[in-house]
Amino acid sequence: MKKTVKILIAAIVPLVLVILAATCFTTVPTGYTGIVTTLGKVEGYTFDAGFHIKGPFQKVIKMDNRTQKAVEELQAFSSDIQQVDISIAVNYSIDQSTAEKLYKTVGEEYYSKILYPRLLENTKAVFSKYTAEKLIAFRETLSSEITNLVVEDVSSFGITVEAISVQDIDFTDAFTNAVEAKQVAQQNKLTAQTQQDQLTMEAQQEAQRQVIKAQADAEQAKIAAEADLEVTKIQADAAEYAGRKEAAKNEAIAKSITKELVNYYYIQQWDGKLPATVLGDSANLLFNMD
Repeated sequence: MKKTVKILIAAIVPLVLVILAATCFTTVPTGYTGIVTTLGKVEGYTFDAGFHIKGPFQKVIKMDNRTQKAVEELQAFSSDIQQVDISIAVNYSIDQSTAEKLYKTVGEEYYSKILYPRLLENTKAVFSKYTAEKLIAFRETLSSEITNLVVEDVSSFGITVEAISVQDIDFTDAFTNAVEAKQVAQQNKLTAQTQQDQLTMEAQQEAQRQVIKAQADAEQAKIAAEADLEVTKIQADAAEYAGRKEAAKNEAIAKSITKELVNYYYIQQWDGKLPATVLGDSANLLFNMD
């Protein structure tokens, strides 16, 4: 019996030693930080990526330092009390230097305990600042504002928020239908306004053409009238000149006619016969000169 016990002990002790030896070795993958605990107590040091020796009663919790992504479906309300369904994505990581403190104060569930509540709270706060219509147009602004708020809230825990993106915004069917109806009405109004502006522009252009034509006709009539006036003036000047010329001629002729010249032309025209009377027109007595 004693021999059997010795055999069992001889077999078990090496096995136990092997098992204990195996528990004294651990590896930490690249991109992780090893948090060392002894019987649940967090030690003041961590393991980097690689192979490490630890105590048999120590445990190594591997905290992921790589960038992680989470997509959440949230609900919020706009400033005009419209319910909004939001799909939002957050990229985050934890600092290697503060991983041990984060595990000690929060644990491995830091996303659900720290990041998610602040993501939800700040998303609701930002969305409540805008009307439903503006939420559609300001998606990039929403993402930026939420990111700034969340970064400020979680940085003290050693959590790094790299990006937050609002991927989708959805409203109730009633609101969506109302927005579509409004857009259709605005489009129709814009079309009608465009048509009216076109008609107004054409009317203005036609009126402008009429004004230009009237001005051209008036200018043409003015030119014609001025031309006629100039012709009349020239004709009047010509007539006046001709009259002056004729008068000058007559005056010259009158000055050139003397008594001797008249007698000369009279003699040249005389047929040699004496007049039938020698008395003036006032004489009543006629004498027969035959």
